[in-house]
Amino acid sequence: MNYNFDKIVSREATDCEKFDARDEVFGRADVIPMWVADMDFAVPEAVTEAIIRRAGHPIYGYTFRSDGYFRSVIDWVGRHSGWKVEKEWIDFAPGVVAGIVFALRAFTQEGDRVVIQPPVYHPFARQTRFNNRVVVNNPLLQRADGSFGIDFDDLDRKLVGAKVFLMSNPHNPSGRVYTVEELTRIGELCVKHDVVILSDEIHGDLVYKPHKHIHIAALDEAFARRTVTFTAPSKTFNLAGLSTSVAITPDAALRRRLQQEFNKLHADQGNIFGTVALEAAYTHGDEWLERLLEYLEGNIRYVTDFLRRKMPSVKCVPPEGTYLMWLDFRAWPMTHEEIYRFMVERAGIGVNEGAMFGEEGRGWMRMNIATQRSVVERAMNQLYEPRARRGFASSGGFRKV
Repeated sequence: MNYNFDKIVSREATDCEKFDARDEVFGRADVIPMWVADMDFAVPEAVTEAIIRRAGHPIYGYTFRSDGYFRSVIDWVGRHSGWKVEKEWIDFAPGVVAGIVFALRAFTQEGDRVVIQPPVYHPFARQTRFNNRVVVNNPLLQRADGSFGIDFDDLDRKLVGAKVFLMSNPHNPSGRVYTVEELTRIGELCVKHDVVILSDEIHGDLVYKPHKHIHIAALDEAFARRTVTFTAPSKTFNLAGLSTSVAITPDAALRRRLQQEFNKLHADQGNIFGTVALEAAYTHGDEWLERLLEYLEGNIRYVTDFLRRKMPSVKCVPPEGTYLMWLDFRAWPMTHEEIYRFMVERAGIGVNEGAMFGEEGRGWMRMNIATQRSVVERAMNQLYEPRARRGFASSGGFRKV
């Protein structure tokens, strides 16, 4: 089939957070919105058709998740990673973050220690603190090639006395996709310290060759016995508004504790259209995803090539996964706050400022490139032109003007 990811679909006036909240968030409604982590692409036709078919029936009462729903999850995970998931391992969650919160409540008590790896998806720290748990940071280290890696010696120390290790793989915002060796070491340390692993793998389908997403729970039975894996079609197929995610828990004892928490808050009901969309996407979305990844790689190449040629002082290692680019502005003689204001006020680009992912993100900006190529090109040109007028040197520094 022919997939036209270049086609611009207006999202304005749809109560779209990314577009319609720009004035409130950035103080101006005309910034190019490259902040909220969803895509500006129409969902696969099979998903739209499935929703329309179900909407054609005029009663939207209580439903249950059918065998077809569970089979679509099992088959998708099996096709794309080789992990053989059992039906009884699968629970519904109304979003990955919500599922993580239920798991934190199930496996920890107030005052317990939760280890995270900043700079990392900001709800990890926020929701942990909101629930009166203690955040323990195991900051990622920047390697010689500019990419990020794990400080395992520090992780070994930080896991002492902790109850949960909350991980992001593929990692948001750095774009790292952890290797078998890295995941094995994580699993071994969590076994050593008897720590439960909560693995946010929502970006797991968005990985670029030769990298491959690997479920930590699939590597070793000892890891599976202490891991809850969270995934969803929301990032992959642009379905975040349907609030439908999956928690996969191989261990029966852990699963009972998690299900008890869902039951306490009556949070496992879901919604008709989220269920329909998940099943359609996971059943018919393989080719669409393949074409999407090719398009996103083109956007990533455009940004990295642009920065290399015109703005080499802005460093960026191409992400191994996700559609998020982690841009390093630390060479600029500006404070973090000044850089962010420049992005918004001068370049007219709405991005996520890096400090929201932890203090380790100061001097960095997260930019979402899951949009039309023409939009990416416009954004990069707007980023370059104001700086060029103020004396930015393409050789990588600044000159007095």
